[in-house]
Amino acid sequence: MAETTKVVAKKRDRAGKGGARSSRRDGLIPAVIYGDKQAPVMIAVEPKSVEKVIHREGFFNHTIKIDVEGTTIDALPRDVQVDPVTDKPLHLDFLRIGPDSIISVQVPVHFRNEAAAPGIKRGGVLNVVLHEITVRTKPATIPEYFEVDLTGLEIGLSIHLSALNVPEGVRVVTRDKNPTVASIAAPTVVRDEAAAKAAEAAAPAAAPAEGAAAPAAGAAPAAGAAPAAGAAPAAGAAPAPAKK
Repeated sequence: MAETTKVVAKKRDRAGKGGARSSRRDGLIPAVIYGDKQAPVMIAVEPKSVEKVIHREGFFNHTIKIDVEGTTIDALPRDVQVDPVTDKPLHLDFLRIGPDSIISVQVPVHFRNEAAAPGIKRGGVLNVVLHEITVRTKPATIPEYFEVDLTGLEIGLSIHLSALNVPEGVRVVTRDKNPTVASIAAPTVVRDEAAAKAAEAAAPAAAPAEGAAAPAAGAAPAAGAAPAAGAAPAAGAAPAPAKK
């Protein structure tokens, strides 16, 4: 289950850009809490209570307990607007959740035991297809992450979604029935050598065979080619100038 973070906030009297600017002047982060069939609540968040966790992995699938002037609201982060220069948060969106809410979240994928994968030891490259997996579940059963064990994985082998341990009450949302999560790809050097060998094998087949038959007697030369010594000029061609 994902960890819970506590955030301290107070209500905002004004909505819109004017209220947001006023909160920033006071050293707070303007935010809004919406969802769960309740009216939105405009709040201003204490920066210290959120800045330490806002850039952590899985921030958007961690339950937030927001203390709004003594009232606790359970929510999930849904959007963060940051300053492009300072990377400081400018505005936060939170989704209010209840104990029976069913929500969609992105769960990160972790890989372990790379050193125990023979394919990687031989120079193979871990090709990660899914860095995150979308699931639908209740707030209390959100996985912290999915773990993939690479032990024994050889070059050319893949790990599919069916190999993951999905907790009870968690439904994976995917278009494909059993998508690839990761694979061990051959190292670039090996692929280049295989391509070079394939090109060398194809080259003799494309070249003319040794001792190939000469053009038939009297056959016209190829376009632009000089006629063979003593051969008659092609029909309509001007005769060669006489020697003086």
